[in-house]
Amino acid sequence: MKGMANRTPFVYGLLLVALAVIAAWQAVEHVRVRQSAQTALVNRAKDISNTMGLVMRSQRRFGGIISKERLESALKDLVKPDELSGVALLNASGEVVASAGVPIDLETKGAWRIGERWDHQTVTIMGLVDLGTNVANDPGRTNLTIVMPRSEMFRPFDTNRPPPPPEMDPGHAPGRDSATNAEGNLRFPRLGPGRERPRGTNDARPWFGRPPWMKEEEYNTMLQKQGAHGFVLVMSTLPLQTAVRRDLWLRSVIAVLALAAVVGSGLAWRNLIKSSELQVRLVRASELNSHLKEMNLAAAGLAHETRNPLNIIRGLAQIISKDSSVSPEIQRHSRAVTEEVDRVTAQLNEFINYSRPREARPVEVSLGSVIGEVVRALNYDIEEKHLEVQVRDEGLTVWADEQLFRQALFNLLINAIQALSPGGRIQIVSERTAATEATIEIRDDGPGVPADQRDEIFKPYVTMHEKGTGLGLAVVQQIVAAHGWEIQCVPNEPRGAVFRISHLQIAPGTPTS
Repeated sequence: MKGMANRTPFVYGLLLVALAVIAAWQAVEHVRVRQSAQTALVNRAKDISNTMGLVMRSQRRFGGIISKERLESALKDLVKPDELSGVALLNASGEVVASAGVPIDLETKGAWRIGERWDHQTVTIMGLVDLGTNVANDPGRTNLTIVMPRSEMFRPFDTNRPPPPPEMDPGHAPGRDSATNAEGNLRFPRLGPGRERPRGTNDARPWFGRPPWMKEEEYNTMLQKQGAHGFVLVMSTLPLQTAVRRDLWLRSVIAVLALAAVVGSGLAWRNLIKSSELQVRLVRASELNSHLKEMNLAAAGLAHETRNPLNIIRGLAQIISKDSSVSPEIQRHSRAVTEEVDRVTAQLNEFINYSRPREARPVEVSLGSVIGEVVRALNYDIEEKHLEVQVRDEGLTVWADEQLFRQALFNLLINAIQALSPGGRIQIVSERTAATEATIEIRDDGPGVPADQRDEIFKPYVTMHEKGTGLGLAVVQQIVAAHGWEIQCVPNEPRGAVFRISHLQIAPGTPTS
C-alpha cells in the first residue's frame, strides 16, 4: 500500500503529460487542417484564373482585342456569393481594366502583386496568372489580351488616317481575302503589305499582332493601359470558416474526452489508493476488535469472579457491625466497608451488564404496561424525593424486546430521578408520530444537560452525577441501537432535559386515536 502511495505523483504526472500531448496533437492537427483548407481555397482560385485565361485567349480577335462587355459578362457568370465574391483584371500598372462582383479597393488591399491577403470573411488573391506579353522570341507577336469596349474596337485612332480596309469593317461582308468561320464571321484580317504569315500557320488560327490601321505608338499605349496582365480574385472564406469551426469543435470534443479520461483515471487511482488503505484499516480494526472482545470477556469474567469475595467481605463487615462486643468505632468502620462494597458491587454489575451482547428479539409490547411496571419498581425512590410522575399513553403496542425495553426505560427514569431535587416533576409521554411509528419521551424539570455534552452523555463512564457509574445511558444506547431506534437528548422548556426514543415500530392492529 505504501508503495502505491509513493507512485501517486508519478502516475499523476504521467496522466498530465498524456493530456498535454493529446492537447498539443489536436492543436497541431487543427492548424494543419486550417492550412490545408486555405491551400485548397488558393488552388481553387488558381483554377478559376487559369480557366478564365484560357477562355480569354480563345475569344481574342485581331490584335489580341476582346470586348470588355463580353469579358465582364463571362466574369459575372463566375461570381458566386459562397465562393467567388469579386474578380478584376489589372493592367501592367495595377489598374482595373475589367471587373465583376464586389468592387475591389486596391488602395486598401495593397499592391496588386503582394499575393494573398486574408480578411475576416474574404481572401484577396492577386497575380495568380501572368497574362503579360511574351515578345522575347517573336517581336511581331504578343500574347497580351487587350480589353476594349465594343464601341471602340473599330474606331479609328487617328482622324488623319484613312479608315480601315473594307474587309476590316464589321459591317462589310467578308470577301475571299479574309478568313471566316463556319458562321461567316470575321476571324482575322487580310494581311497587309510587309506582314507575311509565318510558315506553317493554319488559316483557322487568328493572328495576334498590331492591327494594320493602328500606329505603333498607339498600340503600345493601349497595351499599357488596357492590356490584361493578371487577375485579382476575392474568394469567400465562409466555407473555409465552416470547415475550420467543425474541425475545431471535433478537436475540442476529443480534448474534453481526453480530459475526462485523465480525470477519471486520476480519480480511479485515488480510489484505488483509498480502497487499499481502507482494506488495511479494516484488517487492523478487525484484529483490534477481536482483541477487544477477548479483553471484554476477560474483564467481564474478572468482574463476575470479583463479586464473590466482595460478597464475603460484605457479609463479614455486616457481622462485625452487628456484634455488640466490638467497640462503636469498629462498628462504624464496618458499616463504611459495607457501603463501599455495595458501591463497588453496583459498578461491577453495571459493567457486566454493559459488556453483555445486545440482541433484540422483538415481540408485541404494550407501552402503557411496561411504563407502569417501571414506575412501580421505582416507586420507593419517587416517594423518597416527593417527585411528581405524570404518564400520558395512547394505548400503543410496539415491536420490542420486552426485557431490554424495560431495562432502557428503567435506566432513563432512574437517571431523571437522580437529576431532580425533591419536589421535582417527571413526564413520560408516548405518542404516535406516523402511521407505523411512535415516540416515547422522558421529561424532567431538573438542571438539564449542557449543549456540548448532549452527544457525549451516551458514552461509557460519562456522568453528571457524583454517585453515577456512567454506564446507565451507555446501556440505553446499546439497547436502542439493537432495535434500530434513535435516542436524543434535547432541552426541556423552560428547564430540564428530554430523552426521546424515536422510530418505534407500531404493531399491526393498534387502534388509532
